[in-house]
Amino acid sequence: MSSNGTNPEHGPATHAVHAGKGEVRPGGPVVDPIVRSSTFYWAGPHDGIDLQYSRYGNNPNQRSVAATIAALEGTEDALALSSGMAAISSTLLACAEAGDHIVASTHLYGATHALLAHELPRRGITTTFVDPDDPGAWRAALTADTRVVLIELPTNPTLRVFDIGPPRDAARDAGAVLAADMTFATPINIRAARHGVDAVIHSATKYLGGHSDLIAGAVAGSAALIRRVTKMMKLYGGSIDPQAAWLLERGIRTLPVRMERHNRTALALARWFAGVGGVRQVIHPGLPGHPDHECAARMLDGFGGMVSIVLEGGGAAADRFCSSLSLAAAAPSLGGVETLVSQPRHTSHVDLSPAERDALGIPDGFVRISVGLEDLEDLKADFRAAVAASVPAAV
Repeated sequence: MSSNGTNPEHGPATHAVHAGKGEVRPGGPVVDPIVRSSTFYWAGPHDGIDLQYSRYGNNPNQRSVAATIAALEGTEDALALSSGMAAISSTLLACAEAGDHIVASTHLYGATHALLAHELPRRGITTTFVDPDDPGAWRAALTADTRVVLIELPTNPTLRVFDIGPPRDAARDAGAVLAADMTFATPINIRAARHGVDAVIHSATKYLGGHSDLIAGAVAGSAALIRRVTKMMKLYGGSIDPQAAWLLERGIRTLPVRMERHNRTALALARWFAGVGGVRQVIHPGLPGHPDHECAARMLDGFGGMVSIVLEGGGAAADRFCSSLSLAAAAPSLGGVETLVSQPRHTSHVDLSPAERDALGIPDGFVRISVGLEDLEDLKADFRAAVAASVPAAV
């Protein structure tokens, strides 16, 4: 029988289902089994194979899901890790050392910002944060020691979609690695490597896994880059468990169809929220009034499954809104089949002051919604009731 592999010309749905799988053979499993072994027989180099050890990330399940992710991203290689933060920290540590410099967007996930601002300086790595609204800021922030330029797209939780061109060009000028957290976009909405991103990073806990039942991260890029990241993963112990790798690969098989529905329902919900009294602002890249709508329409093949709203009444209204939901649920994650809501002031950006959050466009009253796969009309009814409970005067 034929191989179960794919080629670069195949589409994303084909890659999601078939890439990374073993050879098709009579009597073989359609779904690869979980290989729980931590170690594998190996006497020495004369065995003709590499040393296999699950901490090294080369367990069969780890290798298989990494090959699937590389095929989806269109990169030479990829690596699955134990979490999104393991992915981003291992990448930064692989690309920068004491005395080096990073240029990063001010619009980053809260833990990533904390890593850059507080943890990496302890290792002698400094960061200059720049406003990505200013295309010239990237080049202006470069130094002779810049080794990484870091962006996020779309941003968490404000859903900004900045042009990749200026940070890419700055990275090329500096001979630096352009790294991008593409968790919200996924390789279905954009293949970032085609836009010049060297290290494509995901919190695979979110859309790639898609079922809120695993913690994982991923990095995709050149074979040389992935070797460097793998070295950091080995040293810092960020390898993914084989069962989590198996679950991640299972989730990826449905990623294209899930993202199609996430994209469609989130856009419809955003348009609906725009007419709901008590909602002061609706944030979604698919809305014409979004500051980056043109850029998002040009770069993305879908606007994503996230919608953010700002409620009249501030934090108290947002608290009432979240506690009044019956179908959607308040939980600090995203990208699953169920609709989840959270307040960044309590979760991802809790370490920032109100003034710092305001400067990033995250005022009190801000609610981030990860739109799941439920029926649109049922979600509207749930959110209608929650807004009514949170801002009674608006109803």
